[in-house]
Parts: sequence; C-alpha cells; structure tokens
Amino acid sequence: MSRLTPIRFDAYEPKDLAEMSGHVVVLVTPDGGMDQATRSANRLTKGAIARLLDSEAFKTAKPGQVFTLAWPAGLIAEALHVMVLPKRVDQTEARKAGAELAKKAAGKAMTVMAGNLNRAADLAMGIALRAYGFDAHKTAAEDSGMGEVVIAHKKAEEATAEFAPLLAVAEGVHMTRDLINEPANVLTTSEFAARIEGMRDIGLEVEILDEAELEKLGMHCLLSVGQGSDSPSKVAVMQWKGGPKDAAPLALVGKGVVFDTGGISLKPAAGMEDMTMDMGGAGVVTGTMKALALRKAKANVVGLVGLVENMPSGNATRPGDVVKTMKGDTVEVINTDAEGRLVLCDVLWYAQERFKPAGIIDLATLTGAIIIGLGHENAGVFSNDDKLCDGFLKAASAEDEGAWRMPLGKAYDDMLKSRIADMKNVGGRPAGSITAAQFLQRFIKDGMPWIHLDIAGVASVKSDTSYAPKGATGWGVMALNRLVQDRFEAE
Repeated sequence: MSRLTPIRFDAYEPKDLAEMSGHVVVLVTPDGGMDQATRSANRLTKGAIARLLDSEAFKTAKPGQVFTLAWPAGLIAEALHVMVLPKRVDQTEARKAGAELAKKAAGKAMTVMAGNLNRAADLAMGIALRAYGFDAHKTAAEDSGMGEVVIAHKKAEEATAEFAPLLAVAEGVHMTRDLINEPANVLTTSEFAARIEGMRDIGLEVEILDEAELEKLGMHCLLSVGQGSDSPSKVAVMQWKGGPKDAAPLALVGKGVVFDTGGISLKPAAGMEDMTMDMGGAGVVTGTMKALALRKAKANVVGLVGLVENMPSGNATRPGDVVKTMKGDTVEVINTDAEGRLVLCDVLWYAQERFKPAGIIDLATLTGAIIIGLGHENAGVFSNDDKLCDGFLKAASAEDEGAWRMPLGKAYDDMLKSRIADMKNVGGRPAGSITAAQFLQRFIKDGMPWIHLDIAGVASVKSDTSYAPKGATGWGVMALNRLVQDRFEAE
C-alpha cells in the first residue's frame, strides 16, 4: 500500500530559513518579484537568487517551473528550490506546481515558504497526488513517498481547513491507484472484496453478494464471465448515507475484472500482463466512495462493483453461447473478450431495481476502440441526459481530468442484432466503443439519467502524467467527487 505523504501548514517565519534542513522552497513571480521569504533566502545565499533571476535561463521561465540550487551556501538545507508562480494562481496552476515540487524533492522532507499564496491548499493537493509510488512487491524498495512536508503560510489555520477535504480525495485517489497497480495473484476477487469490507471503519455500509446470491438474483450474464475461473464472482455494494434520509442516491457502478485473459477468445500474449488493470472502473468507484466517506459528503451515494476473473477453462463461456441477463433479455456471446459489458449490464439493472437512484454512472476499462479514438488524454463519455453529462464534463474540466463526449444513436444500436438471441455482445470493429455503450444503454430504464465512462485509455498509462508516475492514475475520483459536491450534496 502507498503511504500518503504527511503534509501540514505552519506559521514559520522567513527568519527561520537559516535553520531549515531537507529541501526548502521559495517563490518568485514570472517578472522576478521576490516575497519576504525569498528576499531572506537571497540574503542568506549572498545574492544567489538574484543572480538566477538575471540569468538567460530565467528569461524563458514559465509558471510552475522550478530552479534548484543544491547545497546552497548560507543554508543548511540540502537544496533550495526557486519556484516561479504568479501572485495569484488558479487551482490547476497551484496543483501542477505542487506536483512539480513533489518530483523535485522525491523521498525528502520539504518546507515550502508559501507566504500569502492564494491557493496553498491546492499546492498541497498537488504534492499529495504526485508523491506516490507502488513498490509493495519490491524487496529492496526505496521510499516512493516523501518525508514530512511543511507549508509555511500566513493563514495556516485557514489553509489547513481548506486542505482537509482535499486530503480525503487524495486518499481516495491513492486507494484507486493501489488497487489498479496490484497484480492479479494478489488482488483476487476475494481480496478486492476484503479491502472494500475494510472501509466499514470509515462509515461505509458494505455488503458482499456471493455467487449463490447472484444466481438467485438472476445475474447470469455476470456469472458467465467468471465461471471459467477458480476465483468466485462477487458483487460489492457500498453505501454512503450523508444526505437527507429520503433522498434518492447517486449510483456509481464499476467493472471489476481482476484479470482478463479474454476467455476462450484469448488475447494475444504480448501485453496481456496489463490486464491486471481491467478492474479500473471498480477501482475508481471504490476510491470515490472512500473519498466521500472521509470528507463526510452531505449526499447519498451508492457504489456497486462486479468482481470477476475472465479465464479460459473447461467450464468457461464459449463464443456462441446464449446467456440471460438479470433484466430477462438474452445475449449471444460472440466474443468472450467483450466481457465487461456482461458484468455491467447485470449490476446496472440491480442498482436501479434496488436503489431507485437519482442518476447512474458506470465506469469501465471497456474497449480498446476508445484508445484509438481518444488516446490517453480523455475518457469517453456517453450519456442519455444532457444535464447530468454537462455537470460531469464541467466537474472533470475543473479537476483537470480529460473527458470527451461521444455519440449514441439507433444506427449503432442496430449493429447488435442477433439471429438467435435478443442481442449480441459485440457489433463488429467499427465504432466499437459506441456499440459497447449502446449495449449498456439497453439496461438503463426509461427516464433514468445515465453516464457511461470508458476509461480504458486513462486508468493506467505508460508514462508520467502531471499528477502521477507511470502506471495507475486514479483518473475519475476527483471528477466524481466534484460532481457529487456540485450536484448532489445537501445544502
């Protein structure tokens, strides 16, 4: 498990700079302006910062850029970082600046002389998000987090209060990353369920439905995906009841395929190791529920995740099999590697039948087609409700999480017609991410606001992002938390 970097705000004064160890950060404006702490650091280092500001390198400096003076004379600090920031920054600028500092001071204690910075809490959020590494299975692992981070600020108490809910969200992001990064021999369906059960300690109501209960409910589609595996299929239900007692909840539904071989429609061997992340949707739902509980959100939200493993065996579902959904519709399984929608369709129906939600959002690493269309910058967003969709897109933009709306339509739906069943589970190569969404829409009741998020391109990436090292990103936790905050929290 990752260890969240300890961050606190304090009222250190510039006069304390000479005695600070570890890494120290001071701020300058893009035009070379220095605040009180920076001027003090400049005096102690006998004009080193002023010389930096007069250099050719500084003339092309951009907001968020960091210049590092190692073992600066006049200080006992190991490094003095000079960060370029305007006097007033927006949320994204502050978070990216914090993330840059976390990269510069990886593994070290750090003091940031933030003075009167208007977005100090968001600067701390950027540090918390970026100070992450997954090394639980390395026998000689380096500490991938950081030492204590102190942010010296004129309004330390106010900044502390502003940071508290952000820290809760950061913890949710870290949990999502941990889940997605775990290998499948560790994060089995049972282990995933156990980690969810552990969140009862933070106030979530948790139920784990086993195979016998799923069979009784009629979730034959979900069960068909996992029937070739020795790992038992499960559905985990997490409830957070922070809103009015009679208010319908928002439902979040996640695909939790802990490993996806493709089943009988076996995937190519090259790259199959990445399929440990095919439970990414369930990971985001779980991390979001943790964030909401930790910050005590004033909303009712239920998270449901279908936990299965898609393996080939003598008992596995075959191409050409026909399975029945909880709704009662039949599905001809053309390709067993299009299994995520078979999991989601039953959980979506169950969520609506049991909880009568105010809206429903599902998340899944569903299709490779969405990566072809949108790359690794944006998740695909499909929706039947403009108001809910616009609210989510606004929330995602505010949290700097890429999302792009994709179309739905009857012509795409017609591609799912089956000769022997009510529908096929695939519609062919053209518009693969859209036909997957059209399949899911068949399990959304009339009048139910719904969003489907295809996160195959953003859940785990092979290069660093602004807020995360390569691997799991935690995409979606911040956007969903913001949507709940903006649209569903009681006044």
